[in-house]
Amino acid sequence: MKAGVKTLLGDPKPAIRALAWPVMVGMVLQTVYNLTDAFWVAGLGADALAAVGFFFPFFFAVFGFANGMGVGVGSAISRHIGMHDRAGTNSVATHTTVLVLIFSVIITIAGLSVTGSFERILGATPVAAMAEGYANIIFLSSFFILFLAIGSAMLRGEGDAKRTMYVMLVSSLVNIILDPIFIYGLDMGVDGAAWATVVSFVVACIPIFWWIFVKRDTHIQLSFAGFSFSRPISREILKVGIPASVQHISMALTTFSLNLIILMVATTDGVAIYTTGWRVITIGITPLIGISTAVVSVCGAAYGAGLIRKAEEGHLYAIRLGLAISLVATVLVYLSAPLIAHAFTYSEDAAHLYPGLVTFLQSICFFFPSVSFGMFSASLLQGFGRGMDSLVITLFRTIGMSVLFSYLFAVTFEWGIMGVWWGLVVGNTIGALVGFVWARVYTKKLIQKSETLGESV
Repeated sequence: MKAGVKTLLGDPKPAIRALAWPVMVGMVLQTVYNLTDAFWVAGLGADALAAVGFFFPFFFAVFGFANGMGVGVGSAISRHIGMHDRAGTNSVATHTTVLVLIFSVIITIAGLSVTGSFERILGATPVAAMAEGYANIIFLSSFFILFLAIGSAMLRGEGDAKRTMYVMLVSSLVNIILDPIFIYGLDMGVDGAAWATVVSFVVACIPIFWWIFVKRDTHIQLSFAGFSFSRPISREILKVGIPASVQHISMALTTFSLNLIILMVATTDGVAIYTTGWRVITIGITPLIGISTAVVSVCGAAYGAGLIRKAEEGHLYAIRLGLAISLVATVLVYLSAPLIAHAFTYSEDAAHLYPGLVTFLQSICFFFPSVSFGMFSASLLQGFGRGMDSLVITLFRTIGMSVLFSYLFAVTFEWGIMGVWWGLVVGNTIGALVGFVWARVYTKKLIQKSETLGESV
């Protein structure tokens, strides 16, 4: 039995810590190179920042779909490990690899067909032209985005999170090194930031391909000999993967909707402030994403083994851990907002964004404390294979609450752009608490059912 599998099947508290911290580090590194993109693009001016920011929801949609499918395969693998079903684990991994090829073709074609609409939305402006060029490059790399996310999820699903951390470290370093070279050294501008991102994805895919397909030292063992699609296996992956992907895409849709609300009450400078500031805020979220990934795997394995109280223990421990991290993040972002804002408004053309960026950071950081309740509750349900329940919770929190309150405060109450920021805080808090109650009620029902069955036996 691999060490990661032993950890996955052990005590849920150390298992969550062991699986979460490498993902945390990897996600922080990923956020760092996203911030690096914003830092170097900021030198090109406010239009360049707005162009990258406008495309961000589309990029997040592609990356979100990939991560969502990764949640599906990771959840399925962990449940089969909990059931000690090695053949089922291998079948899940093989089916997922085929799905990567199919979905990458679909996303590439769909993405390239969308970019032509940017000019109709933004007008014949430099922002539209730069956004379209950036988008075309990213969409052409869809296969590598999917393979990186889903290959990493396979490793995490079997409890091997450290190697995914190493992959993200290398990828981040490549992106950080190439950004200034491509953007300024080769005078590629915004396109250079996109190419640096693509190259970093390709580099990250190489070791994952080596471990799974060449060295074959993973718990999962892929074999395509005599392969044929199994509807039960495909359904098991997709019933969590598709809702999880829709969750991520809904977050991108939320960002796009918020961009439109911002344009109702402000200018493209407001979009630049929001999208640039949100990159900073994601630093505070990334440790929580790491914990949520661990919750899916640990609670999924416990569910597969029929140990619901163990899953409950892991869920509640994760929330306590996440809440502590969130409170620290709130204080740090609030106090360091002026320094952070200066780092992204250092160019003469972007300097006028400084006051607005400081205000954004010192307002939006107050949504941190509620994130763990909603995010980890959705992850618990994903581990249980309840993808649709998790989706409903996320849609309620993002589109149902965040967009609604942002529009209400900004447009209806005429608070302007500050209404968008506080709408995000209030909407996320309400949605997260509702998700937590939902997950607790469902878990209690499972415990009651399992104990009733045990007594009857």
